[in-house]
Amino acid sequence: MSHDAIVLLKDDHKQILKTFRDFENAGENATRTKGRLVERIIELLSVHTYLENEVMYPRVRALLPDLEDDIDESYEEHHVADLLVMELAGMNPEADRFDAKTTVLIENVRHHIEEEEDEWFPKVREALGRNQLQEIGEEMLEARKKAPKRPEQPSALKKTVDAVIS
Repeated sequence: MSHDAIVLLKDDHKQILKTFRDFENAGENATRTKGRLVERIIELLSVHTYLENEVMYPRVRALLPDLEDDIDESYEEHHVADLLVMELAGMNPEADRFDAKTTVLIENVRHHIEEEEDEWFPKVREALGRNQLQEIGEEMLEARKKAPKRPEQPSALKKTVDAVIS
């Protein structure tokens, strides 16, 4: 298995996209299945965004300051996804807007993945050598061991999320 940071992130993307397709193909009357799939989506996204936010983005920002605008946009896209994930984590799969909220999350994350893979990753790969991407990948593998599998909600944000979903 490659420890190249971009390869690791693309592997995560494949798992995430597969789980999205499973959700979309589950059917309208598959509430229990959709609930389990959303739990899996929450876990995959929580770990993945942690690795990007805590390792990949800071390292790339330090090594490639010209990509700062791209990194800032990625942080903001993660922020939007995190809010949706936190709301979904507190929702019952039978709630009226559960499927709609999941669909919006899927659309946003797909857009983010496409931008990363089509635009950002090629810039990073071109600018960083194989050794640097391997080093970042090693850091990501270590960080994965302590990555949260559920969203971490600051108390003020939790109150806002609770108010929105009630």
